[in-house]
Amino acid sequence: MGRAFEFRKARKMKRWSAMSKAFTRIGKDIVMAVKEGGPDPDANSRLRAVIQNAKAVNMPKDNVERAIKRASDKSLGDYKEVLFEGYASHGIAILVETATDNNTRTVANVRSYFNKCNGNLGTSGSVEFMFDHTCNFRIPAAGLDPEELELELIDFGAEEVFVDEDGILIYGPFESFGALQKELENREIEILSSGFERIPQVTKALTEEEAVDVEKLLEKLEEDDDVQNVYHSMEE
Repeated sequence: MGRAFEFRKARKMKRWSAMSKAFTRIGKDIVMAVKEGGPDPDANSRLRAVIQNAKAVNMPKDNVERAIKRASDKSLGDYKEVLFEGYASHGIAILVETATDNNTRTVANVRSYFNKCNGNLGTSGSVEFMFDHTCNFRIPAAGLDPEELELELIDFGAEEVFVDEDGILIYGPFESFGALQKELENREIEILSSGFERIPQVTKALTEEEAVDVEKLLEKLEEDDDVQNVYHSMEE
């Protein structure tokens, strides 16, 4: 198994851990997708992917439809995606993906979390290069051979395919998302969920006491409503 498998296994119980937080994140994703490509999922591949993710976390259909309708209102402000980079204590690299309608507020909050937890908020490009930006798809495992599927999807950007208890996971570079999504849809393979992740190229082992210091910062960041995802280079 490769790095994507180990990364996914370590994060399995952390991502989307709080249902209310998951709904908030997906609601923002819907707004950004509709603003970018319109309210019709058939013509908007990004919105189609977000709706799949909403189903994966059992977000009620009415909630999804209300979010799409609300996002179609031109008077509604848009969310801007902003990436923050920095270091936690003990030299752990941190990447923070946010979606915000008030950048001044978000910058102030993220900076305060780093300062209070003995970290340092860095400049653009300071740690992003330490992470591989990937895309992923989860599909049902029934009737599919993962090894054969991996060979068939290599030409569309697939780099790693593996099975877990929830289905088959397909990983590829960020830039391959569209090609992989289109090929899976052309094959009429159901996409249960999809998304993007940043996998650290190198991880650093910490003592239990040191890890607690880093976790304090991670928790503060993940609790912020503007934060969509947090990635780090600490070995888990």
